[in-house]
Amino acid sequence: MGLFKLLYNQSMRKQIAWFCLLLVCTAPASAENDHVKIARQNSPAVVTINSVKDDGSTFTGTGFILTPDGLIATSRHVVDKMIYMNITFSNGAVSGEAVPVAAAGNVDLALLKIHAQNLPIVHVTDSSSVRPGQPITVIGNPRRLQNTISSGLISQIRQKADGILWHQISAPISPSSSGSPVFNADGEVISVAFASYPGENNQNLNFSVPSTYLLELVHKAGYTLPEKELPPAALPEKPPHPVVAYLQRCWQILMSLIHPQDPSQK
Repeated sequence: MGLFKLLYNQSMRKQIAWFCLLLVCTAPASAENDHVKIARQNSPAVVTINSVKDDGSTFTGTGFILTPDGLIATSRHVVDKMIYMNITFSNGAVSGEAVPVAAAGNVDLALLKIHAQNLPIVHVTDSSSVRPGQPITVIGNPRRLQNTISSGLISQIRQKADGILWHQISAPISPSSSGSPVFNADGEVISVAFASYPGENNQNLNFSVPSTYLLELVHKAGYTLPEKELPPAALPEKPPHPVVAYLQRCWQILMSLIHPQDPSQK
């Protein structure tokens, strides 16, 4: 009977211990996933470009703010043959006229400028370290649906006959997505969406211009991008929440009961 009671008590102790561990491990996570964090940090700097062509028709594209005083990147074909452009921000505000200031000759990229101050911005990083298979987040305005978030992969890096590189991406894009920033897992722009493979049976065969070409265009146009701020210095660790501390103490007590230390050991 005594042996049965001892085994029973040990079994109960183990069950309680596992229950306490389950409570700790299943606590709701407070951290955001990468796509949520990237969207929250960068969506305010992604804009809609509203254009009027020289034939009187209208066109809509996507752009993203590079400097607080209103330098904006987009696809070159968004600004071609346009006689007037303005910008709609993510909060619905509309800018004054947007003026083209530079366009790349070898890739589908352009820069616009508006008069503004203290605008939210994105950060652009060199794309030379981009590899096929890495996850991406795209923020754009497909079919004028402002600030649409999509995700995917760098499907492949394609080299054209003239040596120009394209990123093939699996993130869905649609008309009006041209000029959408493509972000890496750190929330930095590594590419600019501009085209999809034609054909109704093709799925997510989309392309973007590597950010290295954008950095070259910005430099040639005489602009300097703000440096990305370093994260703040680590603060001293806060003591655990009282409930967490209590559960940790319970766990220690239960483990000591299940595996009592030999008095002869030190």
